[in-house]
Amino acid sequence: MKSFLDEHFLLNTDTAIKLYENAAAEAPIFDFHCHLNPQEVWENKSYDNITQIWLGGDHYKWRTMRMHGVAEKYITGDASDWEKFEAWAETMPHLIGNPVYHWAQLELKMYFGIDKLLSPETAREIWDECNEKLQKPEFSARAFIEKSNVKFIGTTDDPISTLEYHQLLKNDDSFKTMIAPTFRPDGALFIDRPTFTSWIEKLAQVSGVNVDTFDGFLAALKQRVEYFHENGGRASDHDIQKMEYVDTTKDQVEAIFNKRISGEQLTNEELVAYRIFVLKELGKMYAEKQWVMQLHMGAMRSNNTKMKELIGPDTGFDSVGEANMAEGLSRFLDALDQENALPRTVLFNLNQKDNVVLAGMMGNFYEEGIPGKVQLGSGWWFLDHIDGMERQMKDFANVGLLSHFIGMLTDSRSFLSYARHDYFRRILCNILGGWVEQGLAPNDMKHMEQMVRNICYHNADKFFLER
Repeated sequence: MKSFLDEHFLLNTDTAIKLYENAAAEAPIFDFHCHLNPQEVWENKSYDNITQIWLGGDHYKWRTMRMHGVAEKYITGDASDWEKFEAWAETMPHLIGNPVYHWAQLELKMYFGIDKLLSPETAREIWDECNEKLQKPEFSARAFIEKSNVKFIGTTDDPISTLEYHQLLKNDDSFKTMIAPTFRPDGALFIDRPTFTSWIEKLAQVSGVNVDTFDGFLAALKQRVEYFHENGGRASDHDIQKMEYVDTTKDQVEAIFNKRISGEQLTNEELVAYRIFVLKELGKMYAEKQWVMQLHMGAMRSNNTKMKELIGPDTGFDSVGEANMAEGLSRFLDALDQENALPRTVLFNLNQKDNVVLAGMMGNFYEEGIPGKVQLGSGWWFLDHIDGMERQMKDFANVGLLSHFIGMLTDSRSFLSYARHDYFRRILCNILGGWVEQGLAPNDMKHMEQMVRNICYHNADKFFLER
């Protein structure tokens, strides 16, 4: 019987162990998509207690606590930090089978050196030990990044952001990790949101471009792409709940834009036409700059209206959608490709049924000299568990070239979440090691170890930064 979370955790063969120890364990991290706050990195934020760094903003943990029946007071409410930690410790023993159980124990072990299982019985002891360590300089925001061997972080940033903290970090020679902004124009694409008019007023202010016309609006977005590029931006990111495609003209979309500015209601058909046209225009801007376009598809957001009104969006009430996206995605990518304006693209699905759909889509679009120009993104959000990541990589391999896979992303607001990269790497090595021992892959360790290093770091580094 194997011990829980031992040094060979998730590694079930001798070859898997060798691949992990020789290639994966020490590989740097290229975290191309996350939600870390660059201000906290610049200020090298320190934490008074474990609740602040571990539970604050972590909707993965919040969801499990709610499902366990914990009152909201102890999750996002006004309970003390100790009371919130105590409620989390009471929840933990019930999470066996959920990846959050593994992640939480890995985080305690990797960053605090704690092997004890978190439970009501150990809560006070672990609370005290973590809090004592958090007072030391080696437990600050920057220290966690350096300890995790992170070479690149792609944050997620609104086009109206000044990128002030990215600029400060870029000029700070004492901090070696590259932190680059990622262009996330939800405010431009979700024209139906009540905040749209106030958002474009801010867009006009930061860009210096009049947005009263549709041409001005597009010019302002282009100015922000330029601004992000000047400040190290090399990627965009998009929330695509449904990938729907319709043929439309600029004149038609200009009329839709003007209708919205006038305060009129838009039909669903008009919303679809507007979004796909603007997304195509943005895609052309990205291609011109040789950026990577990331499409995170399939989330069904803010399902609980009562809780959205109470504590806001992105607080743990999103789930997996089931919209068909194959035809719409194909037509969108093809439309850009026909204009020689398809940027490097990463396709993320949230519904496991879409793995092969998107993996198959990768092979339809290519560019000479760019291995894997269109990528299948790693198992994400509801799929970043053992089964989800195994299936994603096997589906990738079955219809594509797994050797060109750009690997894991953190998609987190926590500086402790880099433990998820170790989780992914162990799963990757276990798959490849199993193939070798089953005779499905050659027993050429030099080649297999290089494949592991590439997937863990080098492929993403080249895909996002090499031109």
